[in-house]
Amino acid sequence: MTDETPPPRPVRDSQSEMAEIVLPNDANPLAALLGGRLMHWIDLAGAMAAHRHSRNYVVTASVDHIDFLFPVRVGALVILRSSVNRVFSTSMEVGVKVFVEDYLADTAHHVASAYLTFVAVDKDGKRLKVAPIIPETDEQRCRKTARHPPLRTDKAR
Repeated sequence: MTDETPPPRPVRDSQSEMAEIVLPNDANPLAALLGGRLMHWIDLAGAMAAHRHSRNYVVTASVDHIDFLFPVRVGALVILRSSVNRVFSTSMEVGVKVFVEDYLADTAHHVASAYLTFVAVDKDGKRLKVAPIIPETDEQRCRKTARHPPLRTDKAR
């Protein structure tokens, strides 16, 4: 691991958004999105934010918390928004909020939230230091001190 810590970066640099349409292959017999498929999408959205912040490869260290609030139906447009909440030495806590967008009514409904921990690594899998974050809004400052600490520390890898 290198000893140099990169210069701090604003949270906005990590903010990411992805969209998926729920197809029949993504659903259970009740025509609701499979939890595992949503977890896969959450992992991808979280990794995008971690990549953007660290500007390196990242690996998922843990899923610290996930809440499924409402079922998501076949045909729904799912929007996943992610950003880095907190940074430790080589790891980052990323928050992902999931919405179902009704594009006809121009509304969005919050359906799930998750917190994941990612570790920055080089091409050989060696841990890398991560830049501290600079929260710029009250919401970002609140998320930086959220009650969801990562379950794994940098020493766990």
